[in-house]
Amino acid sequence: MPTGSTTLSGLKPYVLPPKRNAMAPATLLVDTDIPQINLTTPSLLFPAISLLLLAYTNRFLVIAQLIRNLSGSLTAENRHTVHRQIETLRKRVRLIRTMQIYGVTSFLLCTGSMVLIFFNEPRAGSWLFGISIFTLSLSLVYSLWEISISTRALGVLLDDLGERERRLEEKE
Repeated sequence: MPTGSTTLSGLKPYVLPPKRNAMAPATLLVDTDIPQINLTTPSLLFPAISLLLLAYTNRFLVIAQLIRNLSGSLTAENRHTVHRQIETLRKRVRLIRTMQIYGVTSFLLCTGSMVLIFFNEPRAGSWLFGISIFTLSLSLVYSLWEISISTRALGVLLDDLGERERRLEEKE
């Protein structure tokens, strides 16, 4: 089999160097290219990315409403709790913005991947698709971080509620 020929869906033969006293060199089929993907592979991510962006936007809207409600509820008694909530909400808004940026970037890279595959550039399309999955993963990591902060923020509210309940019991 000649060295430059291609067989079995893009596999190229690789001839091992002969060993001493070997009768003939062994031939292996080695995949020298990255895995080929077709146009439908990146298109599978579109619904997932769209739903994630919708969830991120929903989180952002809920936090915006919390900030609006918080601005009207500042009193001398709850000043410390409100201050802690403000810091947490600022951090969460920044994280959600980062999540959205990575999500939109993933969406655009996935679209670019499909365009490259459509124009018969599967290698570049595969690379772009891989980068798209990586940015989507970053978005999900930031989402986990935001969820952990949200959980701690609920802990702050529960502590405040427990403190109020304790004060009410002392008055009785």
